[in-house]
Amino acid sequence: MPLLATAALYVRTKAAAALVQALGAACLLVVVLAHLCEALNLLPFMGWGAKGSIGHYIDLASAILGVALVTVGSLIHALSKRKPHAA
Repeated sequence: MPLLATAALYVRTKAAAALVQALGAACLLVVVLAHLCEALNLLPFMGWGAKGSIGHYIDLASAILGVALVTVGSLIHALSKRKPHAA
Protein backbone atom coordinates (compact mmCIF):
# COMPACT_ATOMS: atom_id res chain seq x y z
CA MET A 1 0.00 0.00 0.00
CA PRO A 2 2.70 2.58 0.85
CA LEU A 3 4.49 1.68 -2.39
CA LEU A 4 1.37 2.46 -4.41
CA ALA A 5 0.79 5.72 -2.53
CA THR A 6 4.35 6.95 -3.03
CA ALA A 7 4.39 5.85 -6.66
CA ALA A 8 1.14 7.75 -7.26
CA LEU A 9 2.62 10.81 -5.55
CA TYR A 10 5.66 10.60 -7.81
CA VAL A 11 3.56 10.26 -10.98
CA ARG A 12 1.48 13.26 -9.91
CA THR A 13 4.28 15.57 -8.76
CA LYS A 14 7.47 14.26 -10.45
CA ALA A 15 9.27 15.37 -7.27
CA ALA A 16 12.59 13.82 -6.31
CA ALA A 17 11.38 13.38 -2.73
CA ALA A 18 8.48 11.22 -3.90
CA LEU A 19 10.85 9.08 -5.98
CA VAL A 20 13.13 8.56 -2.98
CA GLN A 21 10.13 7.58 -0.85
CA ALA A 22 8.92 5.14 -3.54
CA LEU A 23 12.35 3.50 -3.71
CA GLY A 24 12.36 3.20 0.08
CA ALA A 25 8.90 1.64 0.06
CA ALA A 26 10.08 -0.85 -2.59
CA CYS A 27 13.00 -1.82 -0.35
CA LEU A 28 10.61 -2.39 2.54
CA LEU A 29 8.50 -4.58 0.26
CA VAL A 30 11.64 -6.68 -0.37
CA VAL A 31 11.92 -7.13 3.41
CA VAL A 32 8.33 -8.39 3.57
CA LEU A 33 8.96 -10.77 0.67
CA ALA A 34 12.16 -12.04 2.31
CA HIS A 35 10.25 -12.84 5.49
CA LEU A 36 7.54 -14.61 3.50
CA CYS A 37 10.17 -16.68 1.72
CA GLU A 38 11.70 -17.59 5.07
CA ALA A 39 8.35 -18.54 6.61
CA LEU A 40 7.21 -20.59 3.59
CA ASN A 41 10.66 -22.11 3.02
CA LEU A 42 10.84 -20.73 -0.51
CA LEU A 43 14.25 -20.50 -2.18
CA PRO A 44 16.02 -22.43 0.61
CA PHE A 45 19.43 -21.97 -1.06
CA MET A 46 19.26 -18.30 -0.01
CA GLY A 47 19.58 -19.36 3.63
CA TRP A 48 16.77 -17.13 4.90
CA GLY A 49 17.25 -16.45 8.61
CA ALA A 50 20.73 -17.97 8.77
CA LYS A 51 23.35 -15.49 9.90
CA GLY A 52 25.94 -14.81 7.22
CA SER A 53 23.78 -16.07 4.33
CA ILE A 54 22.88 -14.10 1.23
CA GLY A 55 19.22 -14.07 2.33
CA HIS A 56 20.18 -12.50 5.63
CA TYR A 57 22.12 -9.73 3.91
CA ILE A 58 19.37 -9.06 1.36
CA ASP A 59 16.91 -8.69 4.23
CA LEU A 60 19.25 -6.53 6.31
CA ALA A 61 20.35 -4.24 3.48
CA SER A 62 16.79 -3.79 2.24
CA ALA A 63 15.56 -2.89 5.73
CA ILE A 64 18.32 -0.34 6.34
CA LEU A 65 18.05 1.19 2.88
CA GLY A 66 14.24 1.25 3.00
CA VAL A 67 14.04 3.04 6.34
CA ALA A 68 16.77 5.51 5.30
CA LEU A 69 15.18 6.33 1.94
CA VAL A 70 11.67 6.75 3.32
CA THR A 71 13.00 9.00 6.08
CA VAL A 72 15.12 11.14 3.73
CA GLY A 73 12.29 11.39 1.19
CA SER A 74 9.84 12.47 3.89
CA LEU A 75 12.25 15.09 5.22
CA ILE A 76 12.91 16.49 1.75
CA HIS A 77 9.19 16.60 1.04
CA ALA A 78 8.42 18.32 4.35
CA LEU A 79 11.22 20.86 4.00
CA SER A 80 10.32 21.70 0.42
CA LYS A 81 6.73 22.49 1.46
CA ARG A 82 7.80 24.93 4.18
CA LYS A 83 7.26 28.60 3.49
CA PRO A 84 10.22 30.85 4.18
CA HIS A 85 9.84 33.19 7.13
CA ALA A 86 9.67 36.88 6.37
CA ALA A 87 12.56 38.76 7.92
